[in-house]
Amino acid sequence: MPLAGLAEAPGAGAGRARVRPGDAAWPAETEWQGLSRQVQGRLIRPESRLLACAGAPRSPACDRVFQGIQNPYLLGDDPALTQTLGWVDAWTSMPSAYAVAARSTEDVRAAVDFARRHRLRLVVKGGGHSYQGTSNAADSLLVWTRGMNAIQLHDGFVPQGCDRIAAPQRAVTIEAGALWGAAYDAVTTRGGGYVQGGGCMTVGVAGLVQSGGFGSFSKRFGLAAASLLQAEVVTADGAVRTVNACREPELFWGLKGGGGGSMGVLTRLTLQVHPLPDEFGTVTCAVRARSDQDFRRLLDLTLRFYAERLHNPHWGEQIRIRPGNTIRIEMLFQGLNRGEAQAVWQPFFQTITELPDAFEWTAAPFVMALPARTFWAPSTFKKMAGFMKADDRPDAPEGNVFWAGDQGQAGQVLHGYESCWLPATLLAGGERQRLVDALFDGSRHGGIALHVNKGLAGADPAARRAARDTATHPAVLEAFALAISATEGPAAYPGVPGHEPDVERGRQRARSTAAAMAGLRRLLPTPASYLAESNYFERDWQRAFWGDNHARLQAVKRRYDPDGLFFVHHGVGSEGWSADGFSPLT
Repeated sequence: MPLAGLAEAPGAGAGRARVRPGDAAWPAETEWQGLSRQVQGRLIRPESRLLACAGAPRSPACDRVFQGIQNPYLLGDDPALTQTLGWVDAWTSMPSAYAVAARSTEDVRAAVDFARRHRLRLVVKGGGHSYQGTSNAADSLLVWTRGMNAIQLHDGFVPQGCDRIAAPQRAVTIEAGALWGAAYDAVTTRGGGYVQGGGCMTVGVAGLVQSGGFGSFSKRFGLAAASLLQAEVVTADGAVRTVNACREPELFWGLKGGGGGSMGVLTRLTLQVHPLPDEFGTVTCAVRARSDQDFRRLLDLTLRFYAERLHNPHWGEQIRIRPGNTIRIEMLFQGLNRGEAQAVWQPFFQTITELPDAFEWTAAPFVMALPARTFWAPSTFKKMAGFMKADDRPDAPEGNVFWAGDQGQAGQVLHGYESCWLPATLLAGGERQRLVDALFDGSRHGGIALHVNKGLAGADPAARRAARDTATHPAVLEAFALAISATEGPAAYPGVPGHEPDVERGRQRARSTAAAMAGLRRLLPTPASYLAESNYFERDWQRAFWGDNHARLQAVKRRYDPDGLFFVHHGVGSEGWSADGFSPLT
């Protein structure tokens, strides 16, 4: 890490080492009982079913455990588990020593106060989707916000203290433990509006907003962080603060893309509700080139078509470049009907079809549109069995559904993960040829997905303006896509024979992932990454995640958390602590 970052790290050397169970300073049982009374008995000791499985790894009960953790709702509803179970050579999901199953802001405040007084490692979990492992840590006190999931719509919201400068507008207040599937159901299905959130329906609302937050339609509606109007947050001093553009604006700005768990514990967020388009829809297909030369041609054809017809607010999601000379299209659209979307894509479909000696369809083109108001309705999902899955627990709420394509993430063990924003200048002329070459070379090592909704070049001008007032890396404004290459293995856990991660295979695939992205990174003078979807081992992470915004974030951290109570891997201020967050660095 840069020495300058270490020297300026908020909290570096400011406090003493945090305590662990067995240390003389670990709270006595009577003190834990006092915290339990303060939070109305909601202090619990999380017990991992995976650790219990280690004692009988070949049993039917253990088989049921590994089958069950393929359900993202089960993972989210268990304080001892996380959506990703680990990352080879990086981290393994571990339960906290204690957890406060918070149901109110006062519960959160009590947990923060207790952790500060007793020098405990504090962890926050809402949806638990962190690839970096930030929502879990052994020997810690967990603030588990999943039970705080109320959602309230407003017809004319004005942030506190902003009466003179802000007109009333539609908004939604969402508690920190709510998931995006529930938020969409409330705002869109029942409310007839749109709130910018994540594409994965089991991601937590608070974590996504704090990381910046992209959804399928970010080219139209921008970052989730940019739609934040107001937030309630518990800071390291135990204060409950209501922050917005008029009240404590620097902390408010830091919460908009500064990273989850670094500045405080969000308890509720109020987000702008946008007008709902008439329809949402999808376009899917897959094409294989018959030779390497044809694949270069296909890459160029696809990128040129994207630049000419799709680089606008209507289109989002992914163009997947796969080994085997294949491109898979998985796009979503808004603001068009099915016929209009079909007309946009017809030239591409026709070109591929008319060149059978060069290309073949491995998945025929499919175009579908739905009324936007029913897009996230549980009744719609029942009609889309091939696209959707449901929480299979007997007592699961009807609305617990998720995209079938996301199931592979439930319980995954990551091997490697790389991302970088690609500027729109790479789509033109000779620069496009350089991009084609890098994608071709990368595909010899692994898959690369171009997430075109995770770059704001070509986006709605209002969305771009709003994004400038967030902490997210400025590179997002000029990027047409976020390129991601990642590899992972199925649900696995160390110490459970028959279910352990394949470490050697994981290391080999991590090297392949790095090789797949190497050419793309060489195209960029200073590669920038999306902090929520990035390499755990990123060296220059301060610059990669925030660029020039990092210095301002450090100033916010120094003001509101000078002793570094809130620690997450590669979070603002983490330079001042050991890798596990227990020992301050001098």
